[in-house]
Amino acid sequence: MKLLKFLFVGIIFGIVLVKSEAVSWYRIYEMFKFESFHMYGIIGTAVGTGVLLILISKKLNLNNTEGYQMDVPKKDKGLTRYIFGGILFGLGWALSGACPGPMYILVGTGAFSILIVIAAALLGTYVYGVIKDKLPH
Repeated sequence: MKLLKFLFVGIIFGIVLVKSEAVSWYRIYEMFKFESFHMYGIIGTAVGTGVLLILISKKLNLNNTEGYQMDVPKKDKGLTRYIFGGILFGLGWALSGACPGPMYILVGTGAFSILIVIAAALLGTYVYGVIKDKLPH
């Protein structure tokens, strides 16, 4: 029963992303060419909402779905890892036209060619896991 709640929220989230055109390759293309504010508005709203909800949850000492105190772990400092990671993420996003979450939504809309991108993303994640200890962090 608990998983059905997550499935329902995922379906609603997918519908919202499709209707807002956040999974549209053309909107992503416009964003990377700095021709439209549409995607920046969506991303900015998501970041702002996330920050606001985290601040509210800390202030009200809210618990998560499992009853534990909500905690956001501190991130390791290191500019290089975030710069290179962001560049790789952005290149993958620009080349494929989709970031990881919407890739699965695109499969749901019938864009089955995105399965190649999903396979490549999974392979890249696996390769990173294998060589992670050898990379400078």
